[in-house]
Amino acid sequence: MAGNEWINGYLEAILHSGASAIDDHKPSQVNLRERGHFNPTKYFVEEVVTGVDETDLHRTWIKVVATRNTHERSSRLENMCWRIWHLTRKKKQLEGEELQRLANRRWLREQGHRDVTEDMSEDLSEGEKGDTMGELVQCETPRKKFQRNFSNLEVWSDDNKGKRLYIVLISLHGLVRGENMELGCDSDTGGQVKYVVELARALAMMPGVYRVDLFTRQISSPEVDWSYGEPTEMLSSGSEDADGMDVGESRGAYIIRIPFGPRDKYVHKELLWPHIPEFVDGALAHILNMSKVLGEQIGGGQPVWPYVIHGHYADAGDSAALLSGALNVPMVLTGHSLGRNKLEQLLKQGRQSKEDINSTYRIMRRIEAEELSLDAAEMVVTSTRQEIDEQWGLYDGFDVKLEKVLRARARRGVNCHGRYMPRMVVIPPGMDFSSVVVQEDTTEVDGELTSLIGGTDGSSPRAVPPIWSEVMRFLANPHKPMILALSRPDPKKNITTLLKAFGECPPLRELANLTLIMGNREDIDVLSGGNASVLTTVLKLIDKYDLYGLVAYPKHHKQTDVPDIYRLAAKTKGVFINPALVEPFGLTLIEAAAHGLPMVATKNGGPVDIHRALNNGLLVDPHDQKAIADALLKLVAEKNLWHECRKNGWKNIHLFSWPEHCRTYLTRVAACRMRHPQWQTDTPVDDMASNESLGDSLKDVQDMSLRLSFDGDKSSLNGSLENADPEVQDQVGRILSKMKKPASDPKEDTGGKKQTENVVNKYPVLRRRKRLIVIALDLYNSNGNPDSKMLQVIQEIFKAVRSDPQTSKFSGFALATAMPVSETLEFLKTGKIQETDFDALICGCGSEMYYPGVYTEENGKLYPDPDYTSHIDYRWGHEGLKKTIWNSMNSKDGGGDLSKDSSSPIQEDEKSGNSHCVSYLIKDPSKAKRVDDLRQKLRMRGLRCHPMYCRNSTRMQVVPFLASRAQALRYLYVRWGLNVANMYVILGETGDTDYEEMISGTHKTVIMKGLVEKGSEELLRTSGSYLRDDIVPGESPLVAYTTCATAEEISNVLKALSKS
Repeated sequence: MAGNEWINGYLEAILHSGASAIDDHKPSQVNLRERGHFNPTKYFVEEVVTGVDETDLHRTWIKVVATRNTHERSSRLENMCWRIWHLTRKKKQLEGEELQRLANRRWLREQGHRDVTEDMSEDLSEGEKGDTMGELVQCETPRKKFQRNFSNLEVWSDDNKGKRLYIVLISLHGLVRGENMELGCDSDTGGQVKYVVELARALAMMPGVYRVDLFTRQISSPEVDWSYGEPTEMLSSGSEDADGMDVGESRGAYIIRIPFGPRDKYVHKELLWPHIPEFVDGALAHILNMSKVLGEQIGGGQPVWPYVIHGHYADAGDSAALLSGALNVPMVLTGHSLGRNKLEQLLKQGRQSKEDINSTYRIMRRIEAEELSLDAAEMVVTSTRQEIDEQWGLYDGFDVKLEKVLRARARRGVNCHGRYMPRMVVIPPGMDFSSVVVQEDTTEVDGELTSLIGGTDGSSPRAVPPIWSEVMRFLANPHKPMILALSRPDPKKNITTLLKAFGECPPLRELANLTLIMGNREDIDVLSGGNASVLTTVLKLIDKYDLYGLVAYPKHHKQTDVPDIYRLAAKTKGVFINPALVEPFGLTLIEAAAHGLPMVATKNGGPVDIHRALNNGLLVDPHDQKAIADALLKLVAEKNLWHECRKNGWKNIHLFSWPEHCRTYLTRVAACRMRHPQWQTDTPVDDMASNESLGDSLKDVQDMSLRLSFDGDKSSLNGSLENADPEVQDQVGRILSKMKKPASDPKEDTGGKKQTENVVNKYPVLRRRKRLIVIALDLYNSNGNPDSKMLQVIQEIFKAVRSDPQTSKFSGFALATAMPVSETLEFLKTGKIQETDFDALICGCGSEMYYPGVYTEENGKLYPDPDYTSHIDYRWGHEGLKKTIWNSMNSKDGGGDLSKDSSSPIQEDEKSGNSHCVSYLIKDPSKAKRVDDLRQKLRMRGLRCHPMYCRNSTRMQVVPFLASRAQALRYLYVRWGLNVANMYVILGETGDTDYEEMISGTHKTVIMKGLVEKGSEELLRTSGSYLRDDIVPGESPLVAYTTCATAEEISNVLKALSKS
């Protein structure tokens, strides 16, 4: 083309260099006037393609306009054209990849529906089959609304006052405190912080709720206020009505701050993921302690377990899932904003690839946490129906159609084959209306602002809130109606479009002022890129449209100022606007309505439901500047409409009060499947069971080198117990009190023989240990058989621990392995290691728990802990799972023939399986699906479980969702009182696919280098999944390494870790 010869040069450069050359080439600075001329080909290949930056286009255009040199100006224009071309090509490529991904996902979902329908139709009658198909068709109708049947639910009322519930809420990220909340100080401290604090206070005031704990992160850093480092903060003392009973001092709502992650700095939520297990262990310790305290106050001596554990956002959902599994109590989830939805929006923009997005936001780890939360949750609280259909519908673990079918089958008592979908409920967030003063619409209101701030007659103004003065100093005429927008300066909040709409509408500028409350800021340059960009654009637009005196944008405001800001806007007969591109709910719309402000809001998301309930404003397309301006002008100009919207808002606002929210919330939670630990509670570390032999108790005390007199004379113990551990003193006191009781005659058995004094304790010795060494070495040969080197290492570990007489007395051992118990015992015998050397055997990837020497049959055979078996049985669908796994592993698409032919890459390994472990031999590892891929297919079919590869990639085992080696350690804590912080886990450098779960937490970890050469981790994740760094912390004082497996070095490492 004439005049565009440079295009051919650039295209030739691309073809000549090739894509790989461009990708690998490092950008280098090129002087435009190098050697007196500009080399466009070199510049494009080295700079434009490799270093394209869309945000730089505007800056480049400014430089072009300012350039006087014609040749250089032409070159810069060429540069811009190619940048735009390259970005367009990149965007189309990303859009194509996204369309392909969505098509694949729809196909997988449809395949899952077919498989589920086939599996579940086998045990239905013909009539029931027709009902099921009718349900599926009905669910597929686009206009069918997602509805619930409330008729059989008993609404929470004052009749529940006697329940005295303990509720746990979790919200990890951001700065959380009860007063003077620093909302908007960063992207992590927003509306969610205010929501969870007010929810905790409101729940504590409900009848039947005794205590509410809100868990968050403890931050002891000079970067933030000291109050965020306080372990406990009281929010309220609870309901004033105590039914005339002594309720104890623990009643009320509290913020509980658990230290996890880096101790000396504030960390954004994207970097907290590897430290989640550390929080879980710390929270578990607090909950167990609080359960005992509440048990003494209101539980008659029995622990009061949490009624529900409620996670807010993905990180807290992940934590709540693990805590719920450890305690076996119900879990509830509120997503607030969802990772998959954010990923979809970012990909549609076409500016970043999926890899770039994941690197910036850790989005895949967040999505996996949300999927894990769906696996564990009994109920998911949403703000709107749109959130259910359009956001949660994107997840593998939830499907509206399948959920309805499963619910219908459960209602009819028909087997669901272990399939489960969480219940989705719409409960709009509540609001505290205590600071709201509803005023009548009288003629006096019109002149009220004038009288407050002083009129034209020279009268003195009254005292006004400081924030009013701060806002009004920007405005030439503060008496005009105020258009108020209140949000963080986030691009998705769409503030710039609002400003353009205002600036380009002269009638609106004539009639109204615009006030932008955009968080708090000191210096725009130090803010994050997105926030700084929005604020800079706002300032430029104000200058462009010459809006000085018409727009207020104060730098600072306190949370307590927000009601005053709403009041100021209402007194000027103003309007509140939320122009966000997508608004998950829109709490500020409710706050504004409570203060008498009509609204203009985005039609995308929660505002649709709020408008339906309040009918107090107009909805607009957030992309349409003219529609925004017209809606604002309509409400400002038409006073009758303004008054009507104001009255409607006040009339219906009670629907969004906190009491109403909590009443609906507790009603819904009460309808969940309630569960809590079922075992006997008389077996903690410092309590002796009533039928435990006295000789066994005395033996424990002798082990602590305490001399006792059998006449119970306390004076003989004074010298021995002065410096003893308080727990030891309490234990000795209880034993002596037992000894003072009259001794009963020895009982005789049916054979006339007296019972021996040293009867075997029915409780494992594990409960009296203060330290547990957990050996979890995944050391197997190429056939999946345990390597003999493991026996040598176990012996060296025994020597290392027993070499210290001070710690060996209260140290125990546990073995955590993928092998079944029979194979484990046989392997130990080959190394002449007694099974009783271990206090616990965790076998089958955490599917069984054994206590050698305690839980044995008459023939000496070990039998598993029945409480643990019952504990992990939750949502376990054994038979339906086996069929689905076989189906998925024998075809590329998850369908395939179910016939067990020789070409199958797997073979069932019944010898390694048990009632809670489905085991397969991997005949062809190259055809084995990754854990991520397999878990996705299982979730899409409603199956909740924990698949993993083990034993050097020779076995695949699927265990219940609540079962794993890591969760088994937490069970030992809950069941027997052995704190996870006092456990030492010994691992290799690699292992089974659950290996990463064993590293992080409050336990100490010893990693033996050079011992395990090959594990199964290569079968864990697919490309594009979350990374190891999102699971395992990079550096931790709780992790130590050893280069050789000798007793001396192991002993030194254990001693060093004990001081951390």
